[in-house]
Parts: sequence; structure tokens; C-alpha cells
Amino acid sequence: MKPIISFLKNVLLIFELGIVIALVHWEKVLFVGIIALDQLSKMKVVSTISRGEIIPIIPDIFQLTYILNPGAAFGILPNQRIFFIAAGIVLLVLAAFFYPKLKKSDKMLKFGTISLVGGATANLIDRAQSGYVIDFIYFRNWPVFNFADVAIVIGMFTLIYAILFKIETTDDSIEGLR
Repeated sequence: MKPIISFLKNVLLIFELGIVIALVHWEKVLFVGIIALDQLSKMKVVSTISRGEIIPIIPDIFQLTYILNPGAAFGILPNQRIFFIAAGIVLLVLAAFFYPKLKKSDKMLKFGTISLVGGATANLIDRAQSGYVIDFIYFRNWPVFNFADVAIVIGMFTLIYAILFKIETTDDSIEGLR
């Protein structure tokens, strides 16, 4: 019984330490978490589902499938690997330049930026490795997507909301750009 209690105490200590790290470094945790969730889920899909196979989760509504997407969202601009890799690198360079200029108080801008860049980075990893993005989440009447795509969409909506409704026009939310 003592080894179990000792183990549980160690797990709790690691969990508490993880919470402290997440609170202090939430931006890094979010960025790495998005990439890790996306890449680990894609690894699991590739190792357990055959390409084109469909696994119903909620019949006629939600299913898992494994496809290789040679294009952008909804498969637009197929087979433009070099363009998408270059665009992804440009996005990362711009984010690395502008992100440090965001004020600490602009948490919505930071969250949106990290979500967008984390998702784009995760898909960039796929594209650089194989020229395709692995998609596997399918809801009826909607194109197949992945967790990186979800992060990109959440990031874009958060940025749009923050820019339209949260940033005061007299406030310099990005320092040094005037």
C-alpha cells in the first residue's frame, strides 16, 4: 500500500509542478501543447487507420478517417508544397518578430497568435516531411480536418475578436509600431 501512496504523491507533485509551469509559461505550454496534440494524434491515426478507412464514432454525424491533403484548407491549391512551406516559414518569422512587441496585458492577442502559429507549425511539420497534411476528423457535410486546423481557426477568430472589440483605438497594443 505504501508504494501506491508514494506513487500517487509523486504524481500529485508532478501535476502541481506542471500547473505552476503552465501558469508561469502558459504561452510556451500552449504552443508546444498544440503541436504535440496534433502530431501525436496524427501518429496514432497513421498507425491505426488505413488511408481512406472510415471509423464511425457517431453514425452519420462524426467519424474518423485518414486522408492526405495536398492543399490548404478544404484542399484548395493542391500540390503547392513549396508555396505552403515558404508561407509557413514567413508566418513563423513574422510571429517571432511581432510577438515580443505585444503588451503583456493583451492576452487575447497573445492567445490568438499562439493558437494560429502553433497550428500552422504543426501542419508545416507534415508538409515538410511528406508534402501532405494528415487530416482525420470528419463531421458530416464538412471537409476532413485535424487539431492543427482547429487551433488555426480558434486563433483567427480570437485575433479578429480582439482586434474588433477588445483593443481600444487609443491603445498601442503593439509597441514600437507608431
